[in-house]
Amino acid sequence: MNKQEKVDFTITTLQELYPTIPIPLDHKDPYTLLIAVLMSAQSTDVRVNKITPLLFERADTPQEMIKLSVEEIREIIKPVGLSPMKAKGIYGLSHILLDKHQGQVPQSFEALEALPAVGHKTASVVMSQAFGVPAFPVDTHIHRLLYRWGFTNGKNVTQTEKDAKRLFPKELWNDLHLQIIWYGREYSPARGWKLENDIITKTIGRKTVLDTYAKK
Repeated sequence: MNKQEKVDFTITTLQELYPTIPIPLDHKDPYTLLIAVLMSAQSTDVRVNKITPLLFERADTPQEMIKLSVEEIREIIKPVGLSPMKAKGIYGLSHILLDKHQGQVPQSFEALEALPAVGHKTASVVMSQAFGVPAFPVDTHIHRLLYRWGFTNGKNVTQTEKDAKRLFPKELWNDLHLQIIWYGREYSPARGWKLENDIITKTIGRKTVLDTYAKK
C-alpha cells in the first residue's frame, strides 16, 4: 500500500468500527467539558467521570465555582491527580470567564489557551467537541497509534498533530480523533497489545513495529 491507500484504509476501518462515536468525558455544556478535559491531564477518563459529578454537584458554572475555595476544589478532585495545579486552574479560569467572557467559554484557540491550566490539547478538545471547530487533539493513544501506523515519526505530540492534519481530510478530524482514541483503547493498547487483534496495525503498521512485535 502507498501512503494514501493506508490513510484510506484507516478511515474506512474506523468508520466501520465506530459509526457513532461517544465522547469519552461526561459533560453537559462547554464549561463542564472544559473542566473535565482539564482534569483529565495525566489521569484516565474513567476516573475523571467518577469525580466530575461530585464537583459539578457543588458547582457546574463559573458563578458557582468561584464560591468554592481552591482548597475545597482540590479536596473534591484529589483522586484524579495533580489536584493542587488543577484546582488553581479551575478556580482561576472560572474568574477569568466571568471577568472577560461574560461567564461563557470562549470559542477561539487563543482565548482558551490564555486560561490557566489550559494547554493546546485541552483547547483543541473543547473547540472540536463543544463547538464543532475542526481540530485534531493528540493524546497518548493517538500519538502511539499514528507512530505504529507509520503516519508520524513519533518525535513529539506537536509533530504528530501536524502530520495528522496533513494526512487526513479536515472535515473528518473531529470524528477521527475520537475514533482513534476508542480504537487505541480497544484494539491497540500500550500494554497487553496483541497484534492479531489490531487489524489496522497488522495491515499497514510500520515495519520496525511489526518486527519488534514478532521478536517477542
